[in-house]
Amino acid sequence: MGNSYAGQLRTTRFEEVLHNSIEASLRSNTVVPRPVFSQLYLETEQPLPHNGRTENEDEEEEDGSESNSPPIPYQMKPPPEGCCTTDGFCQAGRDLRLSSLASDPLEVPPGFMLVGVKSPSLPDNLLVCAVDRRFLPDERGRNALLGFSGNCMGCGEKGFRYFTEFSNHINLKLSTQPKKQKHLKYHLYRNSQGVLVKGAPIYWRGTDGRMRQVSSSLTESHLTTDEQPPNQASSHASHPLGAAGSHVEPQVADTLTNGNHAVPSAVQSSSHQSGPGRPSAPGPHANAGPPKKRHKGWSPESSASSLAESAVKAPPSSSASSTVTSVITNGAKSEPAASQSSSQGSLSSHPPSELPIAVPDQLLQTCRLQPVIFKGHGSLPQLTGNVSEVLISSLLQSCYLSSQALPRVYQHYGPSPIQPLSTEMQILLTVYYLVQLGPDQVPLIEDLEQIFMRSWRESHLSEIRQFQQPQTPGAQGRHYGIETPATFPGLPQHLSLPPHSQQPLTPSQLPWLAQLAASSCGESVVLLAEGVGSLAQGLQQTFNRLMEGRLENTNYVMIIVTKPGQETQSCVVVTGKHQCRALAESMFSPSERLKEISHQLSTGVAQDLIHFCNSLGQDGDVDSLLDSVIVDSNEASPSSSSQDSPEEKSSQSTRSPKDTHSPKDSQTQSSKDSLSPKDRAASPKDTCLEYFVEWREVRPIQLAVARKLLSHVCAIADSSTQNLDLGSFDRVSFLILVPPSEVTFQQTVLHLWSSGVLRELGSLDQECESQREAERFVVKMDQSAQGRIDNLIREAHSNSYTLYILVHDHAHWDVSSASYCSSESSLGLVDQLLNSRQVREAANILILHVTSFPFALQTQCTRISPYNEIHWPSAYSNDVDLYHEKTRYFGISELLDSSCSGNSLPLMRYDSSFESMASTLEERFPKLHSTVIRTTVLIQHYCVALMAASSRISSCHNLHKHTSVETLEIVQSLLTAAQQCPAHHGHMVLLRIPSSALAAWAHRRLCRVRRQLGLEESFEIVMGNPNQALNIGQTFTDQIKSWLKIQDTDWVPRTYLELEALPCILILSGTEPLGESLPRSLKYCDLRVINCCYLQRTTLEQELGLAAYLVKAESRLPHNPGPGSDQLESDPEKLSSTDNEEEEARDNGESPKSSTQPLQSCPDSGAQDSQPAPSVSSPKVQKGTVDTHSQSQSQIQPQGSSQTFAYPQPGPHHQTQPPGQSYSQHSKSTSSGSLSPRSSSPHLSCSWARGVSRPPSVLLPRALYDIITASDSSGLPRCTSFLPHMSVAWASSFRPLLSKMMTCTEQSLYYRQWTVPRSSHMDSSNRTEGRSDNFHPRRLLLSGPPQVGKTGAYLHFLGILSRMLIRLMEVDIYDEEDINTSAQVEGAQYHPPNTLWPNPDIMRTMPFDYAIHDPKYDDISSVYCPRFKPSAEGNPVRQEDVFLRRRTSRIKLSKYAAYNTYHHCEQCHQYLGFNPRYQMYESTLHAFTFTHVSLGEEIQLYFIIPKSKEHYFSFSQPGGQLEGMRLPLTSDWSPDSIKSPIFTPTTGRHEHGLFNLYHAMDGASHLHILVVKEYEMAVYKKYWPNHIMLVLPTVFNGAGIGAAHFLIKELSYHNLELERSRRLEGGGPAGDVWPFIILADDSCVMWNAVDLDARNGPVEHAVSLKQVLQHMEACPDLAHYGLCGIRKWSSRGGTGNKQREPFSRGHIHDFLLLNVDRSQNVQYDQNRFTCHDVDFILRLHSAGLLVCRFNTFSVMKKQIAIGGYRTFIIKTKMTDVPTSVGPSQYICAPDSKHLFLATPAHLLLEKYLQHTSQKLFPLSTKNYTHPVLSVDCYLNLGHEVTVCFVSSRPHSFNISTTGLLFSGLLLCFPDTFVTPAFLKKFAFLKGATLCVIGVDRSSLRQTVGRLELEEEWRFRLSDEFQTANAKEDRPLFFLTGKHI
Repeated sequence: MGNSYAGQLRTTRFEEVLHNSIEASLRSNTVVPRPVFSQLYLETEQPLPHNGRTENEDEEEEDGSESNSPPIPYQMKPPPEGCCTTDGFCQAGRDLRLSSLASDPLEVPPGFMLVGVKSPSLPDNLLVCAVDRRFLPDERGRNALLGFSGNCMGCGEKGFRYFTEFSNHINLKLSTQPKKQKHLKYHLYRNSQGVLVKGAPIYWRGTDGRMRQVSSSLTESHLTTDEQPPNQASSHASHPLGAAGSHVEPQVADTLTNGNHAVPSAVQSSSHQSGPGRPSAPGPHANAGPPKKRHKGWSPESSASSLAESAVKAPPSSSASSTVTSVITNGAKSEPAASQSSSQGSLSSHPPSELPIAVPDQLLQTCRLQPVIFKGHGSLPQLTGNVSEVLISSLLQSCYLSSQALPRVYQHYGPSPIQPLSTEMQILLTVYYLVQLGPDQVPLIEDLEQIFMRSWRESHLSEIRQFQQPQTPGAQGRHYGIETPATFPGLPQHLSLPPHSQQPLTPSQLPWLAQLAASSCGESVVLLAEGVGSLAQGLQQTFNRLMEGRLENTNYVMIIVTKPGQETQSCVVVTGKHQCRALAESMFSPSERLKEISHQLSTGVAQDLIHFCNSLGQDGDVDSLLDSVIVDSNEASPSSSSQDSPEEKSSQSTRSPKDTHSPKDSQTQSSKDSLSPKDRAASPKDTCLEYFVEWREVRPIQLAVARKLLSHVCAIADSSTQNLDLGSFDRVSFLILVPPSEVTFQQTVLHLWSSGVLRELGSLDQECESQREAERFVVKMDQSAQGRIDNLIREAHSNSYTLYILVHDHAHWDVSSASYCSSESSLGLVDQLLNSRQVREAANILILHVTSFPFALQTQCTRISPYNEIHWPSAYSNDVDLYHEKTRYFGISELLDSSCSGNSLPLMRYDSSFESMASTLEERFPKLHSTVIRTTVLIQHYCVALMAASSRISSCHNLHKHTSVETLEIVQSLLTAAQQCPAHHGHMVLLRIPSSALAAWAHRRLCRVRRQLGLEESFEIVMGNPNQALNIGQTFTDQIKSWLKIQDTDWVPRTYLELEALPCILILSGTEPLGESLPRSLKYCDLRVINCCYLQRTTLEQELGLAAYLVKAESRLPHNPGPGSDQLESDPEKLSSTDNEEEEARDNGESPKSSTQPLQSCPDSGAQDSQPAPSVSSPKVQKGTVDTHSQSQSQIQPQGSSQTFAYPQPGPHHQTQPPGQSYSQHSKSTSSGSLSPRSSSPHLSCSWARGVSRPPSVLLPRALYDIITASDSSGLPRCTSFLPHMSVAWASSFRPLLSKMMTCTEQSLYYRQWTVPRSSHMDSSNRTEGRSDNFHPRRLLLSGPPQVGKTGAYLHFLGILSRMLIRLMEVDIYDEEDINTSAQVEGAQYHPPNTLWPNPDIMRTMPFDYAIHDPKYDDISSVYCPRFKPSAEGNPVRQEDVFLRRRTSRIKLSKYAAYNTYHHCEQCHQYLGFNPRYQMYESTLHAFTFTHVSLGEEIQLYFIIPKSKEHYFSFSQPGGQLEGMRLPLTSDWSPDSIKSPIFTPTTGRHEHGLFNLYHAMDGASHLHILVVKEYEMAVYKKYWPNHIMLVLPTVFNGAGIGAAHFLIKELSYHNLELERSRRLEGGGPAGDVWPFIILADDSCVMWNAVDLDARNGPVEHAVSLKQVLQHMEACPDLAHYGLCGIRKWSSRGGTGNKQREPFSRGHIHDFLLLNVDRSQNVQYDQNRFTCHDVDFILRLHSAGLLVCRFNTFSVMKKQIAIGGYRTFIIKTKMTDVPTSVGPSQYICAPDSKHLFLATPAHLLLEKYLQHTSQKLFPLSTKNYTHPVLSVDCYLNLGHEVTVCFVSSRPHSFNISTTGLLFSGLLLCFPDTFVTPAFLKKFAFLKGATLCVIGVDRSSLRQTVGRLELEEEWRFRLSDEFQTANAKEDRPLFFLTGKHI
């Protein structure tokens, strides 16, 4: 029971060891107890649980019988005397048979159902009973809870918890073990006549099925609605039993083993406990001797800490089970008894039959303490009399209840039940726990709870393991559940515990076992058990002993009442002074605590304490010493500090000097006088070159977090839930919500203004310079916030195209439910405003919660999806700096690391002398709150330290002994720092005083002392009240302005950040920090008076987070410091240690013990900081290295990977003195560094510059320090195990511990599973029936360490989100000038500029423009035209990468744009066909066959037609054969429809093709058909389920765009003929059918029209495609045209003659209106891959058809880098991998061995001619006047060759070639229209090249012979070639020759 250290003699008394040995022998029957003396020398103390049963021994009977006989034959207990034993009747004599009760009205409680029980003695009848439906299986035989809960329908008795007990009651008379599976046989129901009849049999599955059920339930991760835990109120709302100090560490088995964690579903009702009068421990098997007991006790050091909760005052959760109504003290000093169901077994209430107990008068005055009574088992008697001096708490009772509420998976398993701990065992374990507490330790409820859990797990090892057996290794995942390893930590392998080794602990054994345990601690724990007949008697004895002074040395009195036939009762009376005070103060709620403190100050109760502290004993008192100080009148300026109170100013004016000061004082005084701040600011030489302010900069890691936020927003938008349509927003607006702190408000405004976000979002004008403008976007969450958010909601409702971001900063501050808060309070506003229905349903409002402590928002009822959490990343991964930061974050984890290093003064420490003085005064003033006492002592220490350090008081007064070393060090450093810098930079001391009243008193007191000492210009004292603006003296304000180079005369600092380098003491008040950032000049963080009562993780970490710091990361130059100067390491990798002035004379015993397990933490990446944490060098230890771990997260989090880093060993020149030498000044508590002159280099002359490279020191209360630095059994700091927040409760006591290996995400999932919101939490109402989650889809959570830069990150996120929205609203549009513009000859104006439609007669008179102007064709052969005048430089050309270098412009999308699949606004849902509210649109596949002459065979196409589009088609019958597309008549017109079908050929662009024409068509109905290749049919159908698809035949899978257009045109003409036939059959005119179709490219995004009426000339504006098409379709003479189109957009499109002419004849591309009737005889070339449209238009024009381009309209084409018909890859047949194949390899000689290519032959030929034509046609290169004659087709011969197109068709229109000499002749598949006579019309240059192309060699020869080519052309055998295709791929052949 004592301390255990390896190899040391244990300090336990011999009697204690003797007792332990006797106890072990009494408990054991198999293991020989160890000798007494061997226990005195233990290598390491191990709790030795003795076990007396082996695994194969029989299990205990289910009823817990204490029989000694083996339980093989089952024996019913004899019924009580006088009971009915008749079959079919219950023991009360009531009939249960179905035949008797069939017509009786039966009352069935809610949740129960009637069941028929099969009795072996009544085979023909069933017995009727009511059973809780949760314990019955469903129709599949699953989901039955283990255990039983039933009622008797005869006598009406309720609450049977065991089927064994129930079978006795209904007289089943069984000979075997009662099993509900055997005897609960049928469901019962009432038929139509209302008669109860037998229904379906109950489907019980066997053991195997049950095992599967258990294993599946172990993996559940969320509570369903019917699995709400009963003990939300009983999860001890996390009040500690005490304030702090007790870090008991029971060795609970680590329940997270090897990453394989089972997840039990939630704890079920606590009703599954033993019935009255029976021990609820599973108790194994009574033996002849005394009972065996496993738990010997726990010693503080040997026990590894458990998952401890923390204590909090909050109302109980409304969702708690009805069996546990209220067990938490609701912030009051007395509470009503908890109302409990009588079925609670040993915890059931008893009506208080005993007489009331009178509390003695004068109890507090006599004993100087206020006893605390902990309810235990049974009801306390009523107290009367002086009840105000006694406190009653139900925390212990709630712990008992929650540890008996078993998880549902453990409630019953086969014949061996898993039972909770019995009452007796709980009491005994409580005694053990109290015994091992130290005299100054306060009991923590979390420790006791974990002791219970460990004991329970040990006693059910085998049963628990059975649940884990179905878990195969393959199924191992991260589940958090209850698991028990084979061996316990601290136990040797050979002593692992076998199951079933525990005897039941009987009530009769309890008193003497408890007495035995208590006897080892002397009088610390007194047990009242023997002869105590009731709790009332025990309490009376306790009060009597207290009044008699017999409990002076007793901390706890345990009262145990055991009576035969009655349940065991107990309670604990706390009688220790320290413990009572801590417990009493912990029963205040935070607000009550502040009220009590204010009351004590206002009523003058604390005056005695203040007077007492002012006295310095023989040295006088503080006030008199201060009055003796004389300050020069010209030095102390009342105006220098604005914070002197009026009464102090008046006293200052009336004070007269009394004594003179010493010469030493004069010297100091004169030096100070010469350094007045006003003179400092004016002196140019007093500048500090090392001063810099960097907090305005955006750091790389902040940019990374901003991008993570943006990616999460995009993920919401990209999901199929349609919760956020980013594409519909064109701008961002925002509102930042901050806590009601003026400094936080101004700090956020400052960050916002500095970030430039407002200008970026367009919220402010560029010229606006007032920071006040930014205040419109930040709002404090006080009563004024309501109107601001209401305005935002109204704006969001009216501006649907604006995305509103609500940033909820410091989001953990207010999580209160609005229904629980008063209207005057600011609490509950977040719930009222952010969780309102208007905000929730607004599709354009996105909420971003930002917090350092997200735990309160991570519960079972959270509104934030785990996928929407963003965690701050680690800056380092595997020793690699990921972000190259100038600074390194030093947070809570690093602070804890520094406390674990043993060779240096830790940055986080406690002040032992302060603690001892405060403890003494707490005993002297028992009625005062400890916070008042500690604050008074602390301020007195500061006052005395100021007096001592100022040297104004004579040294004979020996002031040093009246303050602590730590305080004196802080003050000396504060006063001397500014003297060492030319600009007088200093540092900040943070004094954290939560009570505003105490803080105001402290401020007044310190200001008075400062003024009387004449130090008003040395440092500022700042009052940090969250409700007030910052108030800084004018002198110091001027100083800051000079440092920051601020010219504004009205400027004043409004944030703590602006106090950078100002020497000051900041007194920060308020219940909790509200997000205020502190400057990097913070050097000391004094938290010695923060409250220790509320031990939640959030509360502790946000106080420690004040010290979080960005340490300067750059290495510094080494130097050789002189005596007294700072020690600095020359190793650049090592962060510098702190000044010697921070060193403290500590005894070895006083220094904190280093932890054996350094803390590790891990962000999501699993990485860890690579550099060691900075530490403070101690002069006493200079050797050796320390293993330290540094972290990048502030929340203490588990680490995914660990590495050990050693400090570099400093060289000898770094040691200022030998290790053994100590400073002489330490005897006076001064330091050498603080008062000695600087002798170091100027580089380190500024104390501030040195300080930015080291984090601040933190001083904590001793009790809090002990808790924070202790580790639990998982190696994590214990504060991680505390309840995360006061507004949540643990879902179960049976939860696992947090694991070291958990990432931030896994921690979130842990809290989401194991915490539930209390009824006062805003998420408690977030439950929806039938859903496992109720996440808000547009809610994000950003969590990161405190002070790490989250504000800058989310501000940058707002900027890049705005840029992205603008980017989403913009597209890259091809913006290129027309090529070949020199060909445009100035001519007459054919149409007036404002002509609406072209005149066919005028169009025929216009010359056809053969020149190609589209810039995408700048690399093809120009078409010869006599009027063409080529430019001298030609067109800039590239070969393959034309696409990549084309010029584009960023254009904002208009409201008439076409979209790809990523756009899904509300209007488009039905159009696109995949709205989640509707079923996917059904489509049917239809075949369509037609014959084409040129193909010589039937063509079979497939249409995929959605049901909603079938009206565009005609069928032979509904659902029958597809007959064709319905076409309108020429005379039809509708303002909301387009007549022409739109065909869009596409490939490879199922996601990026612009097929969504809903907005482009402005809602008009239209027929849009996507033409896709067969192999892409499925993917296009998936992405565009509501679009009609035309699937090309399989043979066209490798074809080009020519094939698609060919089939579209031929299909359309065939359909036109069918429609005309149908019209004729119907009696209509055949020629009136609309003959036009639209061929559109899949990258057409917007359309424009030229406005000729604009003031400044023609202006283009966006129009809808509907407007363009309706205008063109309305052209009166449209039928005269074969092809119409529009021009391509260019930003310079308004220039030039062509654009002023409204219509022109020439080439048109990309968007065509084709007349399939007039162009019937001109087909697209189905074999073409490139330039097919140039070829088609040339042939169309030569056939005499009119081509018209509407120049008043233009089409914008989007740059799409994916897919398209131009992306053909040329690869070899040997491999699918693309290889580099040059154009020369595209052809080869026939019959030669050559590398064949897997590319279509026509594509190879086109590419060959394009790239090698200068070799093929050498005379044609750059020779425009001698073009190559191409007959009947246009082929691209490269940009250097000009092609002259002629048609051989009769009556065709060709250019005049008279006098033209051609440099070549190209005959591509010449048909019969090409004759020798036709060719003889043309003249050729000598040496001109002939190229004849054919499908095979024989056709080539036939062509040469038929055309008599050999007469004028010379051929050689080597001039015959073929494309590099295999024979089966049908290569093309061509023959070349030279003109003779």
